[in-house]
Amino acid sequence: MTMPAEPPTEPQEGDDRPVLVTGGNGQMALQLLGNMAKQGIAGRAVVRSQRAADKLSELPDSQRPEVQILDYKDTAALTKAASGCRAIVHLVGILKEDAGTRYVDAHESTCAAVAEAAATQGVSRIIYLSIYGSRPDSPNACLASKGRAEEILHRSKTPSTVLRVPMVIGPDDPASRALRAQATKRWQPLIAGGASFQQPLDVRDLLRAIVAALADDSQASHGLDFGGPEALRHRDLVAKAAALYGNQIRVLPIPLVAMRVFAALMERTQKSPPITSAMLGVLQHDDRIDNSEALQVLGTELTPLDETLARYIGPQTQEPQQLHQPQQLQLKL
Repeated sequence: MTMPAEPPTEPQEGDDRPVLVTGGNGQMALQLLGNMAKQGIAGRAVVRSQRAADKLSELPDSQRPEVQILDYKDTAALTKAASGCRAIVHLVGILKEDAGTRYVDAHESTCAAVAEAAATQGVSRIIYLSIYGSRPDSPNACLASKGRAEEILHRSKTPSTVLRVPMVIGPDDPASRALRAQATKRWQPLIAGGASFQQPLDVRDLLRAIVAALADDSQASHGLDFGGPEALRHRDLVAKAAALYGNQIRVLPIPLVAMRVFAALMERTQKSPPITSAMLGVLQHDDRIDNSEALQVLGTELTPLDETLARYIGPQTQEPQQLHQPQQLQLKL
């Protein structure tokens, strides 16, 4: 969903109100908070536990935000946390359901609480990180839940910017570690022979997109598909990464139907299965993204894939390792 609007403008001079970031202990949030701090944008993070709050204490003093502990579905607590904020960046989400975590709670319920908090406190914009392919009528339970969550935000009184993204490559997150492991092996088993299409997005480009959305003080709401500059099959992505190590991989195809049977079996027999049918569907979703609208609205550019791989996947990575886990985006199997 995109409503006609003027291009984003810079926030009013002297607007030093903080930006509320949910899921503040996730790797994406930590990088965003550090990025905002360097640009003079104050951050306020909300997390679910003291242990999560302690992760934020590892940030340098100059980048450390205010921290509040709450349940993301607690509208009253979230409303209080949003007091005085000019925007909310909502980074909470899951790929896999288990006995204690359901899509409706992680996606729809949290978005409803964010929308109410933003409207009550007069927040100027909500920015939501979603998954490429999300839509309310999707046959995939995860993508359908994400699509319904997006609709909640678009129906709210507060303008929103939804960024639907594919795999994001960044510093030592699970997706990058998995791709690096695949690149360094001689033989690599890949589902369907690695035939699914991927369009990896550099984490720096995503961070710039979020900051650009923060500068939009219009009344427009946007639903933007936003991926990397190059769509290629998974096996070709692994081959590109392997070339950085002087390695030439050989693919061992795993039938997709066998993985579907395995995922269904795990769901039936385990309370917290390692993979579910919905998760497998998201990870095997073909990513062929038209970025033209997102680039026009956000006024940003994309980093070449070869540069991203060299920076984060190759033998000489340029970013320090971080131990924090991302909220939702992982490498396809």
